[in-house]
Amino acid sequence: MLFRSAKWQEIRVDIDPQVKPDVVTSTTDLSHFQANSIDAVYSSHNLEHLYIHDVETALGEFVRVLKPQGFVLITLPDLQAIAQKIVDGDLDNTAYTSNMGAITAFDMLYGHKQSLLQGNTYMAHNSGYTATSLGQLLLACGFKDIRVKKGNNFDLWAVALKEKDDFGFFDWFSQQNINL
Repeated sequence: MLFRSAKWQEIRVDIDPQVKPDVVTSTTDLSHFQANSIDAVYSSHNLEHLYIHDVETALGEFVRVLKPQGFVLITLPDLQAIAQKIVDGDLDNTAYTSNMGAITAFDMLYGHKQSLLQGNTYMAHNSGYTATSLGQLLLACGFKDIRVKKGNNFDLWAVALKEKDDFGFFDWFSQQNINL
């Protein structure tokens, strides 16, 4: 993984204090961080838990805290791939297995069913994206250069830059063995 090296200092942000983040807050309020102070934001299966108006706020916060040549790396469920699974009549069968156990199309669409049944409402999904809608949203929220790619497990991956890629970021990024 790109961020697992001595080059990066991780600051974990989460709204759920049970997961023991470094900073307990929503991604819609990154006031703990100064503007233009962060090199990169990694958002893994986070945005779909926010309502659409809150996603726009969170992405605005990402833009605000990123340094001028900063970037965000986002992964989240791919609504188009999930919808195809549902159209195929496969709502409740295991699509893949994660560290949380078997994951179904239902889980990907609405949030992890077992977590929700146990009262963890933070796991509910309140918005969703296709590759096209995610790209459009990133541009609308102020990112200047983006790449969105479908993943291998009903997921999307996006890299978005705060500024246009006039400094060879995507060339560097591709050399990190991450192809977007």
